Amino acid sequence: MISTRRIVAAVGLAVGVTGLAAPMASAAVSEAPKPLNPIAELDRLAVSDIPAEHQAALPKVSQQLAGLNGLNEGLNEMHQLTDLVAPVTGVLPAIQP
Repeated sequence: MISTRRIVAAVGLAVGVTGLAAPMASAAVSEAPKPLNPIAELDRLAVSDIPAEHQAALPKVSQQLAGLNGLNEGLNEMHQLTDLVAPVTGVLPAIQP
């Protein structure tokens, strides 16, 4: 069983650490940080080691992800079509995910 002295010591330590950390945290927040866009950072990092004259020839990561998104939408549409046709034709077995 935890003694009362240990509980009081733990609470006192937590209050002391909070008291020391609060002024440091408020002093560190002088300006609001800009939100980080991970896709823009990937675009920037992908061409960081490539000479400027060749950077335009490479597709950006954001463009590649947009292409994958289009592929995913096409696959979803195809899946919807096969779901409608499969029971009628009996060619595809009914598969439960």
